[in-house]
Amino acid sequence: MNGGAVFMYLLSAGFVGTVMIGGAAATETNLKTTASRYSVTETIERIEKAVVEKGMRIFARIDHGEEAKKVGLEMKPTILLIFGNPKGGTALMVAQPTAAIDLPMKALAWEDKDGKVWLTYNASTLLSQRHGVPEDLISKIQPVETLLKATVK
Repeated sequence: MNGGAVFMYLLSAGFVGTVMIGGAAATETNLKTTASRYSVTETIERIEKAVVEKGMRIFARIDHGEEAKKVGLEMKPTILLIFGNPKGGTALMVAQPTAAIDLPMKALAWEDKDGKVWLTYNASTLLSQRHGVPEDLISKIQPVETLLKATVK
């Protein structure tokens, strides 16, 4: 998907705000993107360490770049980490079962065409805005955003 297609997808999905995707601005609200001073692999390793230290589990690590190579395609380094805490996440899904489509939490480290590394993740407000999860439950996962930002600084 090129930058224009990504931009149109984000608009059609109802996102409002700004994120840089490969140098092109796209509109969004719940998708947070911040620069990482580390490589894609180092960024994900730092996040893995930080979330495990906070008592969360790593559910999956998907290396999209390596998977692309396996089928003869080229892709800049891109790794998705899926993590969370079943004890905390289950309460959100019980309150609003559709929240399960956006849980567990995810962190995407990726390299743009200029070699810059980015970290992208869903804001905790996504669950209240998209699924109607009560704010008191959302507040329990908001510290994860601070943790993610701290890992790339």
